[in-house]
Amino acid sequence: MAQTKPNLEHPIFQIVKDAFRASRFRATEFRGQSTLIVEPADLHRVMSLLKGDPRCDFNFLSDVIGIDYLNYPAAMPGRFAVVYNLISNSRDDRFFVKTYLDPSLPTDGTVEDPALALDSVTDLWPGAEWTEREVFDMFGIRFRNHPDLRRILTWESFPAHPLRKDYPLRGRGEREHYRIVDRSST
Repeated sequence: MAQTKPNLEHPIFQIVKDAFRASRFRATEFRGQSTLIVEPADLHRVMSLLKGDPRCDFNFLSDVIGIDYLNYPAAMPGRFAVVYNLISNSRDDRFFVKTYLDPSLPTDGTVEDPALALDSVTDLWPGAEWTEREVFDMFGIRFRNHPDLRRILTWESFPAHPLRKDYPLRGRGEREHYRIVDRSST
C-alpha cells in the first residue's frame, strides 16, 4: 500500500504564518485533518485571527479537549496538550489547533501550577465556557479571563484532577468517604 504524503499545504497554515512571522508554528496532518501547533503565548491571538479573518472564518468551536501524554512512547513537547476543534460552516472545513503545556510543579493536584494556564477563548466563542471548565476540572489546566472557571463534573473541593494519568485508577478514597444521598436524605 502506498503511503500518502501529508497535505501541509492547507491554506490556513500560510495565512497564520504570514500574520505571525515572528512566531514559531508546527503543523501536522492525519487522515486529511490538519492541525496547527502553536505556543501557549500565541494561542489567543492565533484563535482570534482564525475566527475574525474572513479567509479563515472558523465561526464554530466544536470542542476543547485536554490530553495527558505522561509515559507516552514518543517524545512530546509538553506533558499536557489542549486541542481546539474549529469548524468553518461557510467552507465546510474542520481545523484543529493544539498547544502543549509542561507542569513546573508536582501534579498531585494540591497546588495550582502557573505553567498550566492558557488564555480563555470564551470571548471569541462563548460556547467554550463549559468545555474549558471540563478541561480545568479533569486536567487542572486553568483558563485566564474565563467568566466562570469552576469545576463542572466533580465537586468544588475535589482534591485532584481525575484524567491526569498519575491519578490512581481507583481514586484516593473519594468514593469511600463520599456521603451517599438518596430520596430519604435531608
